[in-house]
Amino acid sequence: MTTSATHGRRVLIVGLGIAGIATALRLHRAGWEPVIIERAPERRKGGYFIGLFGTGQASAKRLGVLEAMGNRNHPQSKTFEVDRANRRRKGMAFADVPGAPRMLLRGDVENALFDALPEQAEIRFSTVPTRIEQGERGAEVTMTHTKTGATVTERFDLVVGADGMRSTVRKLVFGLHEDYLYPLNYMIGAAILSKPVRGYNLHDGLVLAEAGRSAWVFPFADHNPGVLFSYRVDDVDAQFRRPPIESLRKAYGPEPAGPVLRQLLDDFAAADEYLFDSVNQVRMNCWHKGRVVLVGDAAWCLTLYSGMGASTGLAGSELLGNMLEKYPDDVGRALVAWEEKLRPFITELQADGVKMRAFFTPSGEAQRILRSAFLRLASSPVTRPIFERLTIKDKLKTRDIVVQA
Repeated sequence: MTTSATHGRRVLIVGLGIAGIATALRLHRAGWEPVIIERAPERRKGGYFIGLFGTGQASAKRLGVLEAMGNRNHPQSKTFEVDRANRRRKGMAFADVPGAPRMLLRGDVENALFDALPEQAEIRFSTVPTRIEQGERGAEVTMTHTKTGATVTERFDLVVGADGMRSTVRKLVFGLHEDYLYPLNYMIGAAILSKPVRGYNLHDGLVLAEAGRSAWVFPFADHNPGVLFSYRVDDVDAQFRRPPIESLRKAYGPEPAGPVLRQLLDDFAAADEYLFDSVNQVRMNCWHKGRVVLVGDAAWCLTLYSGMGASTGLAGSELLGNMLEKYPDDVGRALVAWEEKLRPFITELQADGVKMRAFFTPSGEAQRILRSAFLRLASSPVTRPIFERLTIKDKLKTRDIVVQA
């Protein structure tokens, strides 16, 4: 084991995802020297779909990366509610949602942020933290290279855990995952389709919603669509005891799949990259301890049902930099101020995410009927003005929390 030390305000950022890169970019502008470590041997490619709402767009613009992210919305995009027999009716398009997001791929967001990083930002791949010891002057972090086993211990003035729902930083500093993961008893599977759904345009969205299970197709203007499977379970652990596609096929059986669902399942099975996981929120009483702070999914994990993971990762990172700039000589005070300003917003979003779970995947027949009634209200020319009046005040996802803070 070797030990090294440097002088100056150094920040270790664990995780090269959206929240991690955004934190490195913002803190560098605030005068910090970022070192980023990433478990993977190289940067991830592609990735599933992301809706970037107003909250995230505002932060991305101030970070100077919004235009580089682009916008894959299609002006003529339509969404159809379908069943297994491929009977279709018009649904509510994403452009019709109040405060409609930019539809992007995860890579669009990460690439724009990564390209904005300064050349001197240090990135170490295949590296994980294995010990974090804190003192009055900072945190001593032991890092291990996953391929060689070599370790190095360095001192940092701040450690940022941006390493996802099952954060290693959180486990090392705050405790076991089980103490902070709040299960919603749902599973999700996501992938990019190899081609549009047969019989539909590239920019058409689809929703197949049944009691306890659903499949969503998210469209883009210039890219193959993404699919999201979501289903309710009683035994989460059982879903991981077999290959993901087997769990999906079992969850959507025993009825015949029909043409649309069959294509979606077959495409997922053939996908080179996919996401398959249980749905959990992260709930913590405090997101920081000493010189260690968690951001993004590591701290609050809003789930795909909220749709605000990327947006809050950007906003939380920007706000963290603002507070460290405001209190340059008092990291502890900066972290307290950061959390006080951000936590009420995240609490609202977590509650919204639990409610949106029923919209994405109704837990039973009663919820499915209510969901259908809601969509008819939103889509009908007669009742749509009523729907708009009821939802016009719902600007949670467009709130510029950094400016308001």
